[in-house]
Amino acid sequence: MMTKIINGRVIRDGKIRNEDIYFADGKMLSLREAILIGVPDEIIDAKGNYVSAGFIDLHVHGGGGHDFLDGTVEAFKGAAEFHGKHGTTAMCPTATSGPFEDMVKMFNAYKEVAKNGCDGSDFIGMHMEGPYFALSQMGAQDPNFIRDPDPEEYGKLLAASDDIVRWSIAPERDIDYAFADELNRRGIRLSAAHTDANCHQIWEAKQHGYTHMTHFYSCMKGVERINGMRIAGAIEAAYLDDEITVEIIADGMHLPNELLQMVYKIKGPDRTALITDAMRAAGAANGTKSILGSLGSGQEVYIERDVAWVPGGQAFAGSIATTDRLVRTMLKASIPLVDVIKMASETPAKLIGCTCKGTLDAGKDADIVIFNENIEMQNVFVRGKAIV
Repeated sequence: MMTKIINGRVIRDGKIRNEDIYFADGKMLSLREAILIGVPDEIIDAKGNYVSAGFIDLHVHGGGGHDFLDGTVEAFKGAAEFHGKHGTTAMCPTATSGPFEDMVKMFNAYKEVAKNGCDGSDFIGMHMEGPYFALSQMGAQDPNFIRDPDPEEYGKLLAASDDIVRWSIAPERDIDYAFADELNRRGIRLSAAHTDANCHQIWEAKQHGYTHMTHFYSCMKGVERINGMRIAGAIEAAYLDDEITVEIIADGMHLPNELLQMVYKIKGPDRTALITDAMRAAGAANGTKSILGSLGSGQEVYIERDVAWVPGGQAFAGSIATTDRLVRTMLKASIPLVDVIKMASETPAKLIGCTCKGTLDAGKDADIVIFNENIEMQNVFVRGKAIV
């Protein structure tokens, strides 16, 4: 069955085009392929709205009342369906630092849902955020679970799952880069996160595979003064090295417009991915209480000013954003729409090595979003299946 989308403002290749797009059997088609097939079975009128590749979230813990660390099929399906309604057609379910048993439950639930599918976002591999972090940069992570990499422990985690595609670590805790060597051997992407490393430490770590920065600016050093001398931090390392890529939580709270503009100006849309870092309270109203992490071992947080806070309000406890909100925030910061969409789709796909998603090119998965001027989803397709 072939579907044709007409009357859309199609965002592709850095331009907005007035053209039709086609897909069949879950894949995008070229115009030539569509002509050979013949008359489409279904025509969807985009009514002048924007059409783009679906959004990809490389860092998301949950949403709609679910956290992936709950370790249940219901949690995975619920979070995927919730974010799918907001344009996220693919995601990397993310684990915070927690008990080993919670990790294994998460691995098992991931495998079951990835195998059988759901009516929401696709899963493109898991992201481990922790537990090997700097205590001084732990953010909302539970300090009871933060520690140095232990080969016996991470060996068991790696043996328990072959679905891990990225791991966020404080590189200064990776002694002699033994952990990095193991992850590199397995093709798992490394990212510097919750780190106390300075500029030169980040550059050294980059030589061992730490080429990406998790939730850039959050829980990492900028320039500091030590004994009167200014020392560049992890933030400056990323800005100065063109090979280092970043991800940003563009929810309008974690980073102000000025910093969003600076990231865009210096790193650009090819090296910047938009992430939600959303926790289970994504979609909840202000004044709501929630749990960061699993229901059994997580920490209580509360929602105010459209973001999650730790008790006492001294720090954020995660985002409650959806990807459509990220796009709106970037537009309010005067970033061009075509570049914002690239940071929400094509760039994340490239950063994670996902070759079947991220653009509307022929042969890619038919992950498509149709949205209006307010970035409100009118239609969402995951591999050609309508979920909105």
